[in-house]
Amino acid sequence: MFYIQLTSCISPQESFGIISLDILHESVDNKLIANEPKYDAIPPNILRRMSKAVRMGVGAALPILQNKLMPDGIIISTVNGGKEDCVKFLKQISDYKEEMLSPLNFVNSMPNSISSQIGLITKNLGYNITHAQQGLAFEYSMIDASNLLFENPRRTYLLGAVDDISSYNYSFETKRGCYKKETISNISLYGSISDGSIAGEAACMFIVSGNQKDAIAKVSALDIFYHDDPSIVSDRLANFISKHLPEGEKIDLLITGENGDNRILKYYESCELKMKEEVSIVRFKHMCGEYQTSSSMGLWLCCQIFDAQYIPIHMLKRAAVTKKKYKNAILYNNYHGVQHSFTLVSMNY
Repeated sequence: MFYIQLTSCISPQESFGIISLDILHESVDNKLIANEPKYDAIPPNILRRMSKAVRMGVGAALPILQNKLMPDGIIISTVNGGKEDCVKFLKQISDYKEEMLSPLNFVNSMPNSISSQIGLITKNLGYNITHAQQGLAFEYSMIDASNLLFENPRRTYLLGAVDDISSYNYSFETKRGCYKKETISNISLYGSISDGSIAGEAACMFIVSGNQKDAIAKVSALDIFYHDDPSIVSDRLANFISKHLPEGEKIDLLITGENGDNRILKYYESCELKMKEEVSIVRFKHMCGEYQTSSSMGLWLCCQIFDAQYIPIHMLKRAAVTKKKYKNAILYNNYHGVQHSFTLVSMNY
């Protein structure tokens, strides 16, 4: 599909600038809030007009766009980005009877405001698109990038995902039963047996291309589907590995989006049963919380594990029987028990 050349991430953890994944910041009121930097690369007069989702997306993208050739396009996925400003703008229309409206909320009210701001600041006039397909938005953006690179492997794209916790989407998702009713810490998230998870947010960016040279990792295959039967999901995983894993290679790592929601734990456990004892199993949503494009955080963490050949103890659910090099990983994410994705990620060697 494509090679990952550079990565950047703004999340609730120490993932931007000096990366330290051993440190685990704790959630507050069932929310994991992003640990935002100072955004020195964004001009102050532009920064103050940005919504949170926009500044997180731009702030994560600029460090890997500097001192690099201009990418041929910008592909962003987001579901919550722009919703808060959209609600504010609609409220202004009602309150002021369509008069004396502020343009700021209107400008930031659409999901594509993130990709467009990145394009404006970097003066990138190439392909620019935003994907917003709920829990599979980031997966569709990966398919988009893969198709473009299949046509022209020499090109380079900025691929990313951004979602934030706004009062609007938090209230909406709470009413849908997505979050836990009781207050719980992310540190003890996986010990919970109740419904729901904790809210999260992050911005993850990747420079991707068809060039293998100096790449961190390769996204080799992707499978997305809808189903509510755990046995069908686990069988699909087995078929996915059989079809796409190169002959002579083995899976070393299973990265799952287990999120403490008792209702969907059965899907993750069914897939774990397909993994032999030589496969390490890790989880990541205690680091970023649950949100629609959280699989991007899983991919970013996979790149970190490949680069350091190290897994923080708080991520590890099951260690492999024998210690070995992490070369091939399966990233499995599940959203609301019906949207599933498998991503095969391999270390570039």
